[in-house]
Amino acid sequence: MKVPSMKLSHVRWGRADPQPGVVGAARVGRRTKTLVKRLNPGDIAVIDHADLDRVSADELRECKVAAVVNAAKSSTGRYPNLGPRILLEAGIPLLDDIGDEALARIAEGDQVRLDGEVLYDSGGQAVAKGTQLTDGDVREALDAARHGVATQIDSFAVNTLEFLRSERDLLTNGMDVPELATKMDGRHVLVVVRGYRYAEDLRTLRPYIREYRPVMLAVDGGADALLKAGYRPQLIIGDMDSVTDEALTSGAELVVHAYPDGHAPGAARLEALGLSSVPLPAPGTSEDVALLLADACGAALIAVVGTHWTLEEFLDKGRPGMASTFLTHLRVGTKVVNARGVHQLYQSRISGGALLVLVLVAAVTIVVAVASSPAGQILGDYFSATWHSFAYWFTGLLR
Repeated sequence: MKVPSMKLSHVRWGRADPQPGVVGAARVGRRTKTLVKRLNPGDIAVIDHADLDRVSADELRECKVAAVVNAAKSSTGRYPNLGPRILLEAGIPLLDDIGDEALARIAEGDQVRLDGEVLYDSGGQAVAKGTQLTDGDVREALDAARHGVATQIDSFAVNTLEFLRSERDLLTNGMDVPELATKMDGRHVLVVVRGYRYAEDLRTLRPYIREYRPVMLAVDGGADALLKAGYRPQLIIGDMDSVTDEALTSGAELVVHAYPDGHAPGAARLEALGLSSVPLPAPGTSEDVALLLADACGAALIAVVGTHWTLEEFLDKGRPGMASTFLTHLRVGTKVVNARGVHQLYQSRISGGALLVLVLVAAVTIVVAVASSPAGQILGDYFSATWHSFAYWFTGLLR
């Protein structure tokens, strides 16, 4: 296989000659969404992520990692996932399918060097070997995976029907609302998930947020997205596994998404932090529960950022439970508006030209009012005298 050209980082590994390749500290984690919290620019991320999705690739790119080493296949052919292409387009080398045994040999924090298809430790010993993906490899994988989309749609439909049969009461009657301090009745609610284009959508929604002041409801890591954008979450819901301590202690009301039997693994973390929370047993994903909760609490409109909206996004999430999200959107569909739709509708309310005309009219009104007042007459006499003095002085210079 032809290895793509890459920018080489040269360091001395106790030898006379510098060694080629990409060098950095290894950060190892089987869950990519958890690992990204520990990554620093220049690190080499070692993950175990089959079918690397777009959201995870975006987060790895934002962390400015030097390279990514994947124990699993970044594209299995199950569906056309976009994660590998995003990394390569960002110039981040991707070593693929090194295997579980190799992953166990890489120690957290060790200085490692990626050269071609081999990962070396600081002593120069090869600790892992895989396939360094090229642009051609990714294109071929995407083309091959498109043939499997029909199968995935069939599987998605089966999961959707199964969920509909087992949870029909939840979708038809809604959920039991716990006692919450955060009031949503009759208000706009902004549900933020750390998903597709969440940062861009939050930027475009600034005028909407400034005017309507919606309730800020974050789903797990969506709380960190809000803090990064300069907002404070009012309510955080989820299993609390992908949200930082900073967000949890920001003063937001905490709702732990529990299993239908009442078991809530995330509650232990909050107890360790000394934080109180409200348990909410419900099936489906935390994203689903957030939408159903806002609906049950009487939200007038639910604007969503980063949630799963298209078929590609449902498949890219890569788990059968996403069928519940599709049905949840049907349940609250009369209230839910995608952030991109909110922005497009809102920005047309007052055009830039209309605002300019308004400013000019206000300026003319002030000038006329001042000119017609006694103070305006005094100012007029002053400016007239000043002008005549300047004209007399300037004429004298020309003589």
